Amino acid sequence: MKTGETGILTTTIDKALEWGRSNSLWPLTFGLACCAIEMMAVQGSHFDISRFGSEIFRNSPRQSDLMIVSGTVTKKMAPRLKRLYDEMPYPKYVIAMGVCVIQGGPYVKGYSVVLGVDRVVPVDVFVPGCPPTPDALTYGIMTLQKKIRGETDR
Repeated sequence: MKTGETGILTTTIDKALEWGRSNSLWPLTFGLACCAIEMMAVQGSHFDISRFGSEIFRNSPRQSDLMIVSGTVTKKMAPRLKRLYDEMPYPKYVIAMGVCVIQGGPYVKGYSVVLGVDRVVPVDVFVPGCPPTPDALTYGIMTLQKKIRGETDR
């Protein structure tokens, strides 16, 4: 966006849409383990992700454009996760929150554990930690917003 000599703000339609999308993310709750408690804390008054346009966690994939996956994904849960992702409207984004969802965590040798949710759905932002703090998830949301606006290479 640029301000011309006359003080009029000019931009392209694509930039305006990217700005709108990045500032009105509607997350889908998909908490599977202890990381979900930290994910819920982000919505509270202390961390308040409504500052970033993520006002309310949605319970329907058809009303969401961001899936925050937190906790251990098992092979039995993977098809359900994929189905919910497929039901989300385009454009859709995924944040993988916690070491369990990123690479299996302490359950890496378990026979039923998926070794990374990126094997099931495409992931846009990884938020490491066991469990990640609400500040880390907030940073992950801000990173996703920059990615949507095209401000970062990640």
